[in-house]
Amino acid sequence: MKARHSLRIAALASAAWGGAVSLPAIAQNETPAFDSGSEIIVTARRREENILDVPVSVTAISAESIARLQANDMSGIQGAVPNVNLVQGRGSTSNSNFFIRGIGQPDALQTFDPAVGTYVDGVYFSRIQGALVNLFDVERVEVLRGPQGTLYGKNTIGGAVNIVSRKPSTTDFKAMGSLTYGSYDTWLANGYVSAPLVQDKLALSIAGVYDKRDGTVTDPLTGRKYNDRDTKAGRAILRATPSDRVELILSGDYTRQRTAPTLGYATAPLTNVLYNSAFQVIGVPVVKPAYPYGKYDYKASTSLAPGQGQRLDHWGLSFTANVELNDAVTLTSITGYRKLRPDYYIDFDATELEVADAFVGVHQKQFSQELQLKYDSGPLSGVFGLYYLNETIRSHQESYDDNYLQLQAAPGLILPLTFTRFIDDHQNVKSYAAFGQMTYDLTRKLSITAGLRYTKERKEYNRSTYTVLAGAQTAPFLFPGSLPAPYNDLDHVDFDAWTPMATLSYKPTRETLLYATVSKGFKSGGFNGRVNGLGDVTQVVDGVTTIIPYFKPETVWSYETGAKGSFLGGRVNLSAAAFYSDYKDFQARVGGGTTGIAGGSFPVVNAGKLRIWGVEFEASVKPMRNLNVAASVGYLNADYREFNDGRRAPAFSCNPTGNAITCKPPFAPPMTMRLAADYSIPLGSASLTLGGDMRFVDKQWLSVDNRPGLQEDGYTIANAYVQADFAEGKYYLRGAVKNAFKELYKTDGQEFSSVGNIQTVYYGDPRTWTITAGFRF
Repeated sequence: MKARHSLRIAALASAAWGGAVSLPAIAQNETPAFDSGSEIIVTARRREENILDVPVSVTAISAESIARLQANDMSGIQGAVPNVNLVQGRGSTSNSNFFIRGIGQPDALQTFDPAVGTYVDGVYFSRIQGALVNLFDVERVEVLRGPQGTLYGKNTIGGAVNIVSRKPSTTDFKAMGSLTYGSYDTWLANGYVSAPLVQDKLALSIAGVYDKRDGTVTDPLTGRKYNDRDTKAGRAILRATPSDRVELILSGDYTRQRTAPTLGYATAPLTNVLYNSAFQVIGVPVVKPAYPYGKYDYKASTSLAPGQGQRLDHWGLSFTANVELNDAVTLTSITGYRKLRPDYYIDFDATELEVADAFVGVHQKQFSQELQLKYDSGPLSGVFGLYYLNETIRSHQESYDDNYLQLQAAPGLILPLTFTRFIDDHQNVKSYAAFGQMTYDLTRKLSITAGLRYTKERKEYNRSTYTVLAGAQTAPFLFPGSLPAPYNDLDHVDFDAWTPMATLSYKPTRETLLYATVSKGFKSGGFNGRVNGLGDVTQVVDGVTTIIPYFKPETVWSYETGAKGSFLGGRVNLSAAAFYSDYKDFQARVGGGTTGIAGGSFPVVNAGKLRIWGVEFEASVKPMRNLNVAASVGYLNADYREFNDGRRAPAFSCNPTGNAITCKPPFAPPMTMRLAADYSIPLGSASLTLGGDMRFVDKQWLSVDNRPGLQEDGYTIANAYVQADFAEGKYYLRGAVKNAFKELYKTDGQEFSSVGNIQTVYYGDPRTWTITAGFRF
């Protein structure tokens, strides 16, 4: 504890010395932009701007910085941005778990919307499945913290992640590639080529990645490996500039994954259901697997058979047109189509017992169209737009659960009993929005920005589920058809919201900015995709039992003030932000309780009020010619102000005393910190660079209602690399290590306590090393 306390004090002292920054991490093998006239360009406000002019908490991470972070996909930037949790999640190779400032998605199922919007070249990704985007051809990643309800309005109540691909040049030929070998028989190959097809008019780029690694987890009972990687992905971009005022971009991408299951680790005693001869529940005996328990050592067992793995096919097309109508007005059209098909087996109980295994097959497709009219003339600038999204998603799920039968004729004889639940559902989402945001320069230094977005959504949903117990099939539960009148014909629901914002910004100098913002965020409501019976949609409100077949949207009012600046000719970059957010009707998927023939209650409630406030600091400093230092600190204070769950007894809720709320929001560590440095040694036309970083993530809960086994006590990760560059940077050789001190840390959890008391955690990778050879022209 003393060491951790000292680490926090040191980091806070560094932040006090450095101020704060929303500028990018130091870029590897780039010529640093330390001249006072240089600019870091971002599109956080849907138009290109110098980051010092953007009154938003945004961190921009360049392609070279991504390489320095040793990030293969989006999960690799975990810890690099304050108050951001970005990990592989929910028991799947391809699922993301995004939380910004303590706000994210309460459940991985496709009927729950993300709170952090992921955009690739302006196209919104509707689902967390497939959102761990590979970063092989990325120009930069922009992480916007706080509600982005005006310009990124579709479910960005927590923030937005804006991924910008590298565009082909119509004038120059460019090529780069790398080959990596590492621990666990890692093979990673990246390639990128860009060539002008018609000089100054037409260019094509093609990029690809091959990423394969053996599993880091071993089943001690079978010797099989799990938690591996096997990805092939590619992207092609055709860019045309028929005139100085017109740019047309056609992009297509495809990702293919084929992996073994992602195994977690059981942290609580498991139970099965005991039936009598009439199939009535008469007990829930504790069952003890042969493995695990004890200290985790990257060993875990599963009842999944060989071939029951995880697969993903994800592809999309987009067409972007930028047309300058005159010197002041630009019209942008972004059309996107995406298709997603993840099929995966998950062992929720993470043991060799079949307490709860599942197959989840999803077919999703979406079409989106956005129109933006951008204006920039004199003191007035801004964006107006229209947005449309049509998403259809179907899923087929099978849940396999072994239970026991006690025979009436022979009470001492208990026989195994197979229980299987089948679920099929369908959801269609239509979302419409109109938005506008304008900035007016009152003086050369003082500006005011105001924005407003109107969003309207319709969600249509149908679900059918039935069980097979000892060969006998139960009657299907149809949702909403099995609900009593007047709810039994409610197959759709509409939501709408107005989300305004206002910002006052002041630039004391050209290289500094002060700002204050107030904004409203909105995340759509919907239907509970885990409902298995009437009890899952029944709540006790003010002492009255009420059927609520859907959960409502959640909203937030957020208040933020910040400062950023570049000093000493760009050698010192600092920024800070302080924020306060009030959430209403926050959505929670809670555990506990039993419904249906074999239990399995998964209620979703608008639990009440959530208050979150905090501060963020970032700094990058160049104290001498060849030395770069970067630091960031995030402090987060997140509390439930109300947590209303009338379905369950107080002992199972966040209000065990009836008044005092004892739970804390999940994935909201009070402190996140990072310190990074690199030092380059010139060697003629070559150079040698030594670098590394340390990242600290504080104690956090991994479940909404704070199950004891679903907690991470805090961890510190150290990474390092050494790189030799030759021929003025055209060729390089890099050796790197991640998690150098073998820190054991949890990244995610599964809480299904109403099914076998399941509380499963997932761990980050052990120590790994890589050697990379690459080139760039």
